[in-house]
Amino acid sequence: MSPKEQILQLRDELHLHNYRYYILDQPIISDFDFDQKLKELQRLENQYPEFFDPNSPTLRVGGNTIESFKSRNHKFPMLSLGNTYDLLELEEFHQRVEKGLMGEKPSYVPELKIDGLAISVTYVSGKLAHAVTRGDGIKGDEVTENVKTISSIPLVLQGNDFPEEFEIRGEIFCSRENFQRINELRIQEGEDIYANPRNFASGSMKLLDPKEVAKRKLDCYFYYLSSDFEIGKTHFESLEKAKSWGFKVSPWTGNPIPFEKISSYIDQIKSIRSTIPFDIDGVVLKVNDFSQQKRLGFTAKVPRWAISFKYPTEAAQTTLLGVTYQVGRTGAITPVAELKPVFLAGTTVKRASLYNADEIERLNLYLHDQVLVEKGGEIIPKITAVLSEQRDLFASKIEYPTHCPECHTPLQRTDGNAVHYCPNESGCRPQLVGKLEHFVGRKMMDIQALGKETVAQLFDAGLVRSVDDLFKLTQSDLLPLERMGDKMVSNILEGIERSKSMPLERFVFAMGIRHVGETVAKSLVKAFENMDALMHASKEDLLQLDEVGEAIAQSVVDYFSLEENRKRMEYFKSIGIQWEKQANAQALSTLLEGKKVVVSGKFTQFTRDGIKESVELNGGKILSSVSSNVDILLAGSDMGPSKLKKAQDFGIQIMSEEEYVNLIEQK
Repeated sequence: MSPKEQILQLRDELHLHNYRYYILDQPIISDFDFDQKLKELQRLENQYPEFFDPNSPTLRVGGNTIESFKSRNHKFPMLSLGNTYDLLELEEFHQRVEKGLMGEKPSYVPELKIDGLAISVTYVSGKLAHAVTRGDGIKGDEVTENVKTISSIPLVLQGNDFPEEFEIRGEIFCSRENFQRINELRIQEGEDIYANPRNFASGSMKLLDPKEVAKRKLDCYFYYLSSDFEIGKTHFESLEKAKSWGFKVSPWTGNPIPFEKISSYIDQIKSIRSTIPFDIDGVVLKVNDFSQQKRLGFTAKVPRWAISFKYPTEAAQTTLLGVTYQVGRTGAITPVAELKPVFLAGTTVKRASLYNADEIERLNLYLHDQVLVEKGGEIIPKITAVLSEQRDLFASKIEYPTHCPECHTPLQRTDGNAVHYCPNESGCRPQLVGKLEHFVGRKMMDIQALGKETVAQLFDAGLVRSVDDLFKLTQSDLLPLERMGDKMVSNILEGIERSKSMPLERFVFAMGIRHVGETVAKSLVKAFENMDALMHASKEDLLQLDEVGEAIAQSVVDYFSLEENRKRMEYFKSIGIQWEKQANAQALSTLLEGKKVVVSGKFTQFTRDGIKESVELNGGKILSSVSSNVDILLAGSDMGPSKLKKAQDFGIQIMSEEEYVNLIEQK
């Protein structure tokens, strides 16, 4: 292949990868491989300048803007950074800086390279004016209303010594804890899980409904100020100014240090990387002195006074043994890669998520392919690349099934949905058993004597097909079954009877209505107060609630429109299931009225659910993760150190179990 052909091929590949990464959020190669291809193209272009192209990826920042959002120019170009994975290349960067400064010794501000979405926010007269994504570096998508939903981004600044107008750059991200919480809820509700926190944060900014963005609890750290007016003499001083105005700056940003101390900072961050509560992919170094930054200037693509050192992603190569397809209680089909066991990041990996049919097609998987597996913010590992050059010539392509792997019903896939569903709700065993397991679960009807094995045993014996059948069980039905003695039968029947008095919100959650999780169930009960009102609520009534969007509202209406579900509800009402919202008279006090509380760790006088209930009965509101919104961290033993540090950084009140008990007993 001639040099010209190599250059043209690399440009085409990198344009495609840029498009998939920045526009589709569906990268098909790792950051390391992308950077290597970019470096090779840069080398060839330097060697053969006659093939110069002003649209080459080597001269371009980011990707195209999205047409569905209003486009807005950046007052100051929003450039990306040069990357390196090599300490020797970092040394070469420092030598170039010293040469550009005629031998002056710079100091550097070391920062975390957060794996999120870059954002530029403009303030005028101390108020948020507009927010724009990076886009192509010259213009981006205006996402002001979505950004306003992020609590860590101030709407109005503190103090009065800020410029009349300025831009501040930051990184929007999703914490690992929040990301896992959201994915666990989606699993509970039978939904496809999100791939990783970076794509989740980036995709959230593209949502057209700010209310939906607000539910995602994104965060943001700010790292750079741009203004026509001077804001301090140094980068570090400007960040201190930004903090005084109410901006959130990463607590891992270091004091200015000489280059000789950079490698120890890089090693230190690498050693604690797993404890940092959000994903990072490296460290950023910036020359501290603004006058030195000005003298160093910019290339066509990057500032000469800053660089990022990226940590190689931990990955392992293994063999794809096959793909299995799991059927959830809502009928959602989840493909899972079965792998030859391989050790990765401290654990042995045997399986990896494939998400949906689109992911299998994107990877172009064949049986016994050699694949690369990575672990990041995901609940289970993922396949990031297929080594197709090592593929056997006679290998079979992985084809997504057209029929349910359990009941063989033709699968369905609605427009705009990445997931295939089995529509056979009344005859597909995993769906039926899954609904039963969900109904008796701890956070639902809490029938503790009915574990997964027992539920499956009752189903296979033909005693229960749907949740209402549980309440028709008798001693004579159960005693003949294997492993069933008098005591166990008694526990099962007592647990079923006791479940009738469970609060209404737990019953609503237990019914397994698609998209209705624990939080939504509480909101529905709070709004409609009894089951009859909820069953007769219109879609318009449901959409009035903050927690309810189009998909949830339609799902609730569809559920109660089915005759079999209405008859089931009539039966539940007739046997005495809790039908009304419990009276507010149960509240113990208003001691924590208006207080937002996070509960973490183990407790001696309460179960985890018990202490949460106590907080709510004393007027408090439970939140799932630590953020600037939180008033109190209720800290038990064995609490994670990262959560404690985060609370300390935010100045949140930290209360022990003993202090909490003393507080409520005094009241």
